[in-house]
Amino acid sequence: MFAIAPAMGKANLSAGQLKLLAGKARWIFRVCEAGFPTVPTIVLTRACWDELQAERGRRDMRLRAHWVACLYKLVDKDGKPPMLVVRTSAASHNGGLMPAKVGIPAPGAPEDSVDPARPLARAIKQAFESYGFSGAGWGASRSDEERARQIVLVQAVAGGEVEQFLTRHATTGALGPAALPGSPLPRLPESVGALVSLLDAKAGRHMACLVSVDKGKVLFLSARPVQASGDADLNAAVDRVHRKVWTPQGAVTRVDPNRLALMLHPRLKSSEGVSPIAMGLGVSPGAASGAIVFNAEDAARLRARGKHCILVVNETGPADIEGMKAATGILTARGGMSSHAGVIARITGKPCVAGVRNLSVDTTEMVARIGDREFRSGDRLTIDGGDGSVYVGTLPLAQPQIGGAIGTLLGWSDSSRTIAVRTNVETVDSAATALSFGAEGIGLARSEHMFFSPERMVALRRMILSEDEDQRSLAINGLVDFQTGDYSALFSAMRGLPVNVRLFDPPLHEFLPRTDEEIEETAASLGLAVRALRLRLERIAEINPMLGHRGVRLAITYPEILQMQMQAVLAGARAASEALNLTIPVEVMVPFVSTATEVSWVRERVFNILNNSGLVRSDRVKFAFGTMIELPRACLRAGDIAGMVDFISFGTNDLTQTTFGISRDDAPTFLAAYQRKGVYERDPFVTIDEKGVGEMIEIAIARGRAANPRLKIGICGEHAGDPASLRFFAGLGVDYVSCSPYRVPVARLTLAQASA
Repeated sequence: MFAIAPAMGKANLSAGQLKLLAGKARWIFRVCEAGFPTVPTIVLTRACWDELQAERGRRDMRLRAHWVACLYKLVDKDGKPPMLVVRTSAASHNGGLMPAKVGIPAPGAPEDSVDPARPLARAIKQAFESYGFSGAGWGASRSDEERARQIVLVQAVAGGEVEQFLTRHATTGALGPAALPGSPLPRLPESVGALVSLLDAKAGRHMACLVSVDKGKVLFLSARPVQASGDADLNAAVDRVHRKVWTPQGAVTRVDPNRLALMLHPRLKSSEGVSPIAMGLGVSPGAASGAIVFNAEDAARLRARGKHCILVVNETGPADIEGMKAATGILTARGGMSSHAGVIARITGKPCVAGVRNLSVDTTEMVARIGDREFRSGDRLTIDGGDGSVYVGTLPLAQPQIGGAIGTLLGWSDSSRTIAVRTNVETVDSAATALSFGAEGIGLARSEHMFFSPERMVALRRMILSEDEDQRSLAINGLVDFQTGDYSALFSAMRGLPVNVRLFDPPLHEFLPRTDEEIEETAASLGLAVRALRLRLERIAEINPMLGHRGVRLAITYPEILQMQMQAVLAGARAASEALNLTIPVEVMVPFVSTATEVSWVRERVFNILNNSGLVRSDRVKFAFGTMIELPRACLRAGDIAGMVDFISFGTNDLTQTTFGISRDDAPTFLAAYQRKGVYERDPFVTIDEKGVGEMIEIAIARGRAANPRLKIGICGEHAGDPASLRFFAGLGVDYVSCSPYRVPVARLTLAQASA
């Protein structure tokens, strides 16, 4: 028990007492310490209160004497005991805590100050009881020590009018005083500006401030942090630097990278000429297009395959959270701004339209009805979480641009960051988006993603289904021109920044027809009988294709595929170099290797093709050869591999699959239960498993660099956009990370914080 704002004199707190100042108590002490008029306030811990009660039973009065002396710290020089206020003061705001009890008379006798039947002691007892044992306001801990450190404030009642305001605007971040959302700004004396500046500097975040105004004089009562928009937080951080409250580096370290991600939303380029089929409430900003799914499992599976989807349900509940995280956007028939869908969508940064009255979802039949139209799984919709509109099909989206406070903050972050941030893209549009977000190159261009157009799919299927090498070579010749143009455009878009091309990786079955309709169309396009095509499909079918004929195994068994890809890459680099008059940095990465001999076999052929091209001698291309580490054996034998490569890049998605023995596609069916039951603390496909997968990476880096000190190290899995994972990677001495375009700003900021 001690005074943090005595009526007379100053509070001199020990280090132990300072550590007890949670919540409002901290700001009351800091404001008073700075010399601003503050209501007299004392602090009482639960441990002390419990001992005061125990002392009553022993008829002891020594601690009570100290308590009474502490209460006298609330008495001003006129000697008259004031009316009192009792407040809770938790580390984080909790609606279950007792509201302030105002107008409590001062104890008439020392014993009244601890007797729970008397007003002051009763209010203190109720305040402590409101904390409960759940730890809701204090984090998850239920330890006796944590409970003992809970505090209650006793204050003198202030005269005048009690007013409340924000230190900064909740949406724009402008320095206040600002009105609370939904309330007018009270009339306040000019002197409140000094308090706003003081509290903003001390807290470094948006605060709800409570003051008393009496005859033009302001008396500070309490303050608590409040949630503001991501834009407001960023604008405030930059403004504090301009006001010389923070340094640029201080601003970089204080912004949450996860909140930054929520601000990078695409929007509709234009809805001109297209009418929405439904209107709901725009409860979470941004626009999204994708295939309709009706449950979390389907959403997770599509996300695992890199597909966009819209989760369409009547309303969401806790069981839908994993699906909401996996979906690109959310559409619900019921709910509003404060509905489960709206709240979770805003937290996860997903566009959401709720309360669409003419939408109904039949989960048994797997059909959604909007008005008189029916939609099934796989049908495509576009939603606009800004105005609540719903459109049929896929509408073009405009990507967000970095500027203003975000651009300023990221510029500061780049000055301290030592790890490069690249992006995972294979189209010019995606590359442009990533460049606008500050990407410093491409760390993963998945060459197979360039084959998804119908005409290219026919050519690719002809190559896969060829019966012999001659047929396959003829089919491949038709693919070289396609890929040459793709690579030329991609190299040109990156204008001299490094581009890492991963050789063909996925199992061939992913490109083959599956439905009867697709098989018939493919047979017709290839000039085959349907029965003959079915026989070929049966021959190349695999039981476990993700561990089958893929990656480097394709290059070795079908060297003509390797030849085609290298020809296209080098021809594209030549064309881009001639068009831009620049040397093009090209990196070629061999995926899914498990042995050094696989790497050696591919390396020999790659360099034969390179040397025959004449590009190296002409200085048109700066070439690097490397491999993608995705298998535990490759990690353990990284020393053998390192001597043959310029770089290794960890594909953390497959490395997590193969280290855990978990299929990423199938994991959603049980991972949520694992997390609920505490079997797994986190989803290993979202945040890197440091103790298992992380150790594999550490071993590989150590052995690789021991064999090749010049070895460049990259990370190119989904984890490269996760702040928690990035902090781990930063400690491993990697040279670059590569993530999706929208995670590039997150990676830039997180890695700057890790370097601070």
